[in-house]
Amino acid sequence: MKNIVIGVGNMLFKDEGIGIYASEYIRQNYEFDDETLEIIDGGTLGFKLMTYFQEYDNVIILDTVSIEDEVGGIYRLPSDVLLGLGNYRKTAHEVEIVEMLEIVSVLDSHATVTIIGIIPEDIISVGIGLTKTMEDKFEEFILNGIKEIESLGIKAKKINNIPISDVVKSMIGSYNGEHLTRIPNEEDFTHAINL
Repeated sequence: MKNIVIGVGNMLFKDEGIGIYASEYIRQNYEFDDETLEIIDGGTLGFKLMTYFQEYDNVIILDTVSIEDEVGGIYRLPSDVLLGLGNYRKTAHEVEIVEMLEIVSVLDSHATVTIIGIIPEDIISVGIGLTKTMEDKFEEFILNGIKEIESLGIKAKKINNIPISDVVKSMIGSYNGEHLTRIPNEEDFTHAINL
């Protein structure tokens, strides 16, 4: 079985980055007894994600969801529910995910796709980092993702306790106005300029 966890979103718009942050948080803080499990940052790949829907048995997407409910609400949305959920299609990548599911659903073989989604507070403001509401719900969001991974028969073990702020700083150098003293991979960047 080929299984993959994909964090989706846009890190430039506050809570819109939570799926990407979650996938990296899991990579840095957990290990799994199935070494074939892949965890990736799907960012705003859009229709390029369709390859994963066709080549994997199980796809778990970590993302925000546009559902009229309380901010911070966490939902497990299997593909059959998503296909009938018109309200879900509000952001560009949400539209693309549902459209990709509609396309692959007519194929003989495609992944079982499940979204673990959280209702964001702010996906409009430009800023790297999460709102306080999303920070408070982050651990619960992660645990829902881990539960979904474990439902595939994969055992998870927490090996680190790196906080979300440090995870994001390791990715992009900044979190809610706090900055690293140097840019991640700065040596590589400086070396490339000097070539």
